[in-house]
Amino acid sequence: MNGDENRLDQTENQYREALESCRRIFLDKTRDYGTAWRVLRPISIADQIFIKARRIRNIQELPSRRVAETPAEELRAIVNYGIIALIQGSLDLKPEQALSMYDAAAAGIQRLMKDKNHDYGEAWREMSQQSFVDLVLMKLVRIRQILANGGKTIASEGISSNFEDIVNYALFALIRLQESGPRPQATSR
Repeated sequence: MNGDENRLDQTENQYREALESCRRIFLDKTRDYGTAWRVLRPISIADQIFIKARRIRNIQELPSRRVAETPAEELRAIVNYGIIALIQGSLDLKPEQALSMYDAAAAGIQRLMKDKNHDYGEAWREMSQQSFVDLVLMKLVRIRQILANGGKTIASEGISSNFEDIVNYALFALIRLQESGPRPQATSR
């Protein structure tokens, strides 16, 4: 096995671990709240992701913060909202059904990651945390524009593809955060 194959295997393992941490939160929150997220329209989900991404950007740019959630927690929320956007449907799901849909969407997103990672050659490992957040924000602007256009595109990927990319950027950012170690917690006021 050569170095490139070892690196791809490492990525797949790290990706699975990061995704599993998101999945656990999704399941716990689904057990707490049911599938309340099912009432959200696509624009509302995009706005939730926007809020999380903007918060991460502010943490990166401001000298202090007042809310205890870490960038890693916000990234996990971005992953989960991205997957929620892909599995919207009926309002009466049990937690186990929602988790099954979550797993199916996550498997598709992971296949996309493997294909793109193969072709792009692990380029994400050389990207900054700031770039991941900026790319998430750009994808959200695209989603908003597609929604403003009635969900139609002429030459571009649709909404689902943008949400899939958002999930992958957030998972890559989580992996990079885990590799770099713990960060300082919120400062007290």
